[in-house]
Amino acid sequence: MTTPSSEHTDLPAAWPHGVPRDVEIPDEPLTALLDRAVRDHADRVAVDFLGRATTYRQLADLVDRGARVLHELGVGAGDRVALVMPNCTAHVVAFWATLRLGAVVVEHNPTYTAEELAHQLADSGATVALVWEQAVPRVLEAKDRTDLRHVVAVDLSADLPRTSRWALKLPVAKARETRAAMRGPVPADVPHWDRLVRAAVPYLVPTRPSSGDVALLQYTGGTTGTPKAAVLTHRNLVANSLQGTTWTQAAPGTEVVYAVLPFFHAFGLTLCLVYSVRIAATIVVLPSFDPERVLAAQRRRPGTFLPAVPPMLERLAVAAEKAGADLTSFRYSISGAMALPRATAERWERVTGGIVAEGYGMTETSPVALGNPLSKDRRPGSLGLPFPSTRVRIVDQDDPTRDVAPGEQGELLISGPQVFQGYWKRPEETAHQLLEGGWLRTGDVVRMEDDGMIVLLDRMKEMIVTGGFKVYPSQVEDHLRGMPGVRDVAVVGEPAGDMGEHVVAAVVLDDDARGVDLASVREWCETRLARYALPRRLVVLKDLPRSQVGKVLRRVVRDEL
Repeated sequence: MTTPSSEHTDLPAAWPHGVPRDVEIPDEPLTALLDRAVRDHADRVAVDFLGRATTYRQLADLVDRGARVLHELGVGAGDRVALVMPNCTAHVVAFWATLRLGAVVVEHNPTYTAEELAHQLADSGATVALVWEQAVPRVLEAKDRTDLRHVVAVDLSADLPRTSRWALKLPVAKARETRAAMRGPVPADVPHWDRLVRAAVPYLVPTRPSSGDVALLQYTGGTTGTPKAAVLTHRNLVANSLQGTTWTQAAPGTEVVYAVLPFFHAFGLTLCLVYSVRIAATIVVLPSFDPERVLAAQRRRPGTFLPAVPPMLERLAVAAEKAGADLTSFRYSISGAMALPRATAERWERVTGGIVAEGYGMTETSPVALGNPLSKDRRPGSLGLPFPSTRVRIVDQDDPTRDVAPGEQGELLISGPQVFQGYWKRPEETAHQLLEGGWLRTGDVVRMEDDGMIVLLDRMKEMIVTGGFKVYPSQVEDHLRGMPGVRDVAVVGEPAGDMGEHVVAAVVLDDDARGVDLASVREWCETRLARYALPRRLVVLKDLPRSQVGKVLRRVVRDEL
């Protein structure tokens, strides 16, 4: 195997000032991060959930009580505990309480169907599930097909300030609407988490998981097939939180991080929960993304850092402009999960006066692997540079043992302390994804620029092959987004016999769009794209299917068409 040119020890030309190329990963469990935050910043607000503040001292007490509850439910080291709930204080407590016992957190999307939950719960072998009230009926429906011994209900309203809880009881439409959104019917024999925690004696038995122990089973989004669980150790998550702290150069005890990304997604869990505790930040927790709710929280507790996906940044910036709201406390934001449009980046930076930098990662990399500098050197449209202690290779798409020449496109491989251990109970898929030497195949086609910046071209599995030519959907989409009247677009391939596939553009139009048809779309695309990449069919949709974090699901679009 040739020595990859991208593995040199010299810093890339675009490397951010003051950031070391490598960091030493401490041999400690994830819970050490919370222990230090409590020791050094006990009276700092750790969690703000819709106005109810919990200090780090109070959070530690709740975690110890939560650990006692789980212990009495039979949870021990290595056991899996399923968390099926939106962002809330209880979610934060349950996450750390599970790790406190040396057990394994298994995150689930609380909006999943009973079938989807049954698959994941059975796959993980979880014995206890802490479940949002609205999801309890679906988990109970799935329970007989799993190893679950206990289902505990989580009442979101229990985490609200006392006055807000009281207001939910008022016989008015607004209170009924809010109550219906937060709560749900629960059978009488299902215990409630908040009541158990209140009554519990703190669990003070010393436990210290090994850094090599499994901390988290994080299910992938399933955009390329059936969701599978990535196995992440304490060391993986400790490493990624340290890499993030090194990259952002955040001072402990100074940041206010807005948790608008769901904790059950790798991006939200690491940036908003693990990294934030490492730097003893105040975490402003929101159960779902709603621009008006974010602006209300901003008036109460101004944020400094917002991890988000591009649609969130766009909607929040637009809402702030309309309301005349002040977002200038946000010094920086990290955008991920999908390409950041230049127009969105410019709008966000105009409204906040801060910086938005694109990052790149996967569930399998805990999740952040590359990032743009948090400075004027950031480059919209680029994935950025490898994080500290992270190495990359760009290899032939058909032969991952062969590195491509500098400047050529190929599949991105990643190596580093944040790379996962494999897929839970899936040795064959693990062997395909993890190559010799710990190199992770990403399935993403990229190119490295002269200054070390890496540019994403597309996903290998979503690439369209038409008449022997390769078409990258994101390149067609990027061009079409600039067409007047086109609000959003997803480009997919459809079977075309001997031709392989035809390019199909599924578009969402502006309300006042006129004259957008296949002919005009092809004419617009001819200015920038090769003829074989021009859409052969145009489909107008009211909206595009998206994941929980707003990423367009091309697979779903293709299946629907």
